[in-house]
Amino acid sequence: MKVHHIPFQKTGYFSKIICDYLDKKNELSDFYENFPDLEGFKKQIETKRLSFQSQSRNLLVDVLKHQFVNTNISTKTLQNIDSLSNENTFTITTGHQLNIFTGPLYFLYKIISTINLTEVLKKEFPNQNFVPIYWMATEDHDFEEINYFNFEDKKIKWKRESSGAVGRLKTEGFDSVFNEFSKLIGNSIDANYLKELFQKSYLNHGNLTDATRYLVNELFGVYGLVIIDGDDTQLKQQFIPAIKDELINNSSFKEVSKTIENLGENYSIQVNPREINLFYLKDNLRERIIFENNKYKINNTNLVFSEDEILNELSNNPERFSPNVIMRPLFQETVLPNLCYIGGGGELAYWFQLKNYFDSVNTPFPILLLRNSVLLVSEKQVVKSCKLNISLRELFLEQGTLISNKIKEISEVEIDFSKQKQHLQQQFKALNELARQTDVSFLGAVNAQEKKQLNGLDNLEKRLLKAQKRKLSDVVKRIALLQNELFPNHSLEERTRNFSEIYLKLGDDFIPMLLKSIKPLQLEFTVIEY
Repeated sequence: MKVHHIPFQKTGYFSKIICDYLDKKNELSDFYENFPDLEGFKKQIETKRLSFQSQSRNLLVDVLKHQFVNTNISTKTLQNIDSLSNENTFTITTGHQLNIFTGPLYFLYKIISTINLTEVLKKEFPNQNFVPIYWMATEDHDFEEINYFNFEDKKIKWKRESSGAVGRLKTEGFDSVFNEFSKLIGNSIDANYLKELFQKSYLNHGNLTDATRYLVNELFGVYGLVIIDGDDTQLKQQFIPAIKDELINNSSFKEVSKTIENLGENYSIQVNPREINLFYLKDNLRERIIFENNKYKINNTNLVFSEDEILNELSNNPERFSPNVIMRPLFQETVLPNLCYIGGGGELAYWFQLKNYFDSVNTPFPILLLRNSVLLVSEKQVVKSCKLNISLRELFLEQGTLISNKIKEISEVEIDFSKQKQHLQQQFKALNELARQTDVSFLGAVNAQEKKQLNGLDNLEKRLLKAQKRKLSDVVKRIALLQNELFPNHSLEERTRNFSEIYLKLGDDFIPMLLKSIKPLQLEFTVIEY
C-alpha cells in the first residue's frame, strides 16, 4: 500500500469557499472562530470547558447509555461514554443521514476522519480525553436521498412510501432489498459477511434508527465510536430555551440573514433560513411551523396553536420540535461538549453562515474541519496509469483536458502552433508600423486580418488534435476507461460507490487501511494505492 496526498485546492473538486478557507483567506475570517490546527484546538478546549456544565455531561451519559441499551457495546465505546462526565473530556463530531447500508463511501471517510482526529488530539493534549461522535440524522425527512445505495452499476433501492422523520420508519420491505443485494455479490467469505451484516442490521431491527446504530456500531464500535440520536426527549429538554427563542424572536432568521448579506458578497449561499427554522414532529409527520395571523400553524395540517398553547406544547412535549438545517448545529453544540465538526464541503459552507447566530446566543462556535476525501487506486489501475504516463495528479483533470494533453505528448507530429502564431504576430507587428503611417481605416484592416489568421491557426490546431485523437483512438479509449473507473460519472468515486464494492476486494483489511492512511489535520486529498 502506498499513500499519496494532493492539496484539495489542486484537485478541481472543491468550491471557492472551501479553498479560501483552507488558504485562510481574509474574506472568510469573520465567519469562523478557530482554525483546525493544534493552536486552534488549544483555544477551543478552554472555551468549551468554561461553557459546558457538569449537569449537561451527566445527562448526556445517561441518554447515551439508554440509547445503547440493546446494542452490543465495545469496551472502548463504553469507556468513552463514561468519560464524558469528566470536565476534561471533549467530543469530535460528524453527522450524516441514515443512508441504507452506509450509502456512498464518504460516509466511512467522515467517521474515520473523526476517529483519527481524536487519536491525534490525545497525543498532543495528553491531559484531555477526546471522544469520536457520529450524530445520526434521524429527524431528517429526505427519504429519496437515503433509500438506495449503488453496487457496481446497479442501484439497489428500498421501495416504500415515506412520511415523517426517516429514523422512525419501520424496516418493512428490506427483505426484498436483501434478496436483490445477495444475488449480486456472490457467496465468497467476504460476501457472506456483508449479507450477514445487512441482514442483522435491517431485518433484525424494527426501525431505521436502530438498524443504522447497529450497522455503524458493528463497523466502528471497536474503535470507540459513540453514536447519538438527537431525536430524544431529554436532549430536547436542554434545547427548550433556544426553541422558545426561535418561536418568539426568530433569532436564527435574523442573524443568519445578516450573515448571508456579508458572506454573499464573495460566495454562493448554501441554505436560506426561514422565519421559523423548526419542524413539528410526530410519528408520521414532520412539517414546518409557520407563524401567520398571530397563530402558529403546522404546514399541510389543521393544527393551529396560539403563543401560549405552543409554548405549553414545547414544555410538555419538547421531542415534537425538530430543528432544521439552520438550527440543528446549535442543538448539537448545546448537548455535546464538542470542539470540532467534521463535514463535507457543502456542510461547511452552511456552517459558515451560522457564526453570528452562535455568537448571539452565547454558544461557542466549533472548529470546522473538512472531512478527508480518498481516491482508491488498485494495483492494476496503477499499472495502466504508468503505461499511459499519467501521474496521480493528472488523473484529477477534466477528461477532455487530460486526453488532449496526453495526445499532444505522444503525437509524432507537433500539435502546438505557438511558434507559427509567434511568427505571424511578428509579421503583423511590421505591418502595424506601416499602417500607423497611413490612416486609421488601414490600421483597422491590418488588425482584423491578424485576428482572422490567428483564429485560422487555432482552428487548424484543433483539427490536427482531433485528427490525432482519431489516429490514436486506442490510447484515447484507454485513458477514458481508466478515468471512468476511478471517477464514475466524472465525479469523485466516494460520492457514488458503496463500501461493499471495496470490501469484496479487501475484506477486513479495508477499514484498518483507511484508519492508517487518513490524516485529518493534513488538509489534503488522500490517494491510496492498494
